[in-house]
Amino acid sequence: MKAERARLFRLQRLERVRDIAKQAAAAEAAQAESTLAQLEQLAERTRLLAADYAARSKASDGATLRQLDSFAGGLRGIAASASSDAAKARDIADSKLAALNLAERRRAAVEERALQQARDIAKRGKDPEPGHRRGFGTGLE
Repeated sequence: MKAERARLFRLQRLERVRDIAKQAAAAEAAQAESTLAQLEQLAERTRLLAADYAARSKASDGATLRQLDSFAGGLRGIAASASSDAAKARDIADSKLAALNLAERRRAAVEERALQQARDIAKRGKDPEPGHRRGFGTGLE
């Protein structure tokens, strides 16, 4: 019985450790999702700026037109870089969510084992019903 209680204690401690790991994974996943959202917003704003500058046609001379085109090209490059970074961030966020899912499954598995161990201890700890006991003495008494 003492070994069973020690096992239950270890399982409960492991469950707490797994819960902390799950919380850490959730924080990392939230951070990755936040980074992804910021990069997607940056890529979209940069794309809109590049499109706006590319659509401008009120250049007074060729030098101004060339400068405007060069600036719009730079913005397109920044937008492409931000889109690439957002795609990488999306992959990272997906992996962090998968890690969170795995951490939750591990925690739930340990929790179930701890609950089963507690049920087993409770079942073994019960005294048998009085009607099920063997009688003492002889049948003549």
